[in-house]
Amino acid sequence: MIGQLRAVAIDCPQPRALAEFYSRLLGLEITYDEGDWVTIGGPGQPRVSFQQAPDLLPPQWPDPQRPQQMHIDVTVDDIEAAEEQALALGARRLPGEGENWRVYADPVGHPFCLVWD
Repeated sequence: MIGQLRAVAIDCPQPRALAEFYSRLLGLEITYDEGDWVTIGGPGQPRVSFQQAPDLLPPQWPDPQRPQQMHIDVTVDDIEAAEEQALALGARRLPGEGENWRVYADPVGHPFCLVWD
């Protein structure tokens, strides 16, 4: 092993706003905020950072001309309750689902999946 994953970084126009969305979605506290770089999670937890990219062109799922670039899978116990809560936070449902996953977009347009066993 060369190193350990420290964080996943997501480009977005407003780092604090997107950090608040994922903080509530994942139950991770905002632990760092420098305005143009905001991080949720900390030692012993997954970390997701949000980096300011004012001219971001968000992905258009499932259009390969504007691909997803990255996505996060979120494990949930109850898909219906989780979907309702995610939509209330500002997510929107996207086309695509499987036997144990559904696709959504965060408020900026990045795809993420709610996954259950």
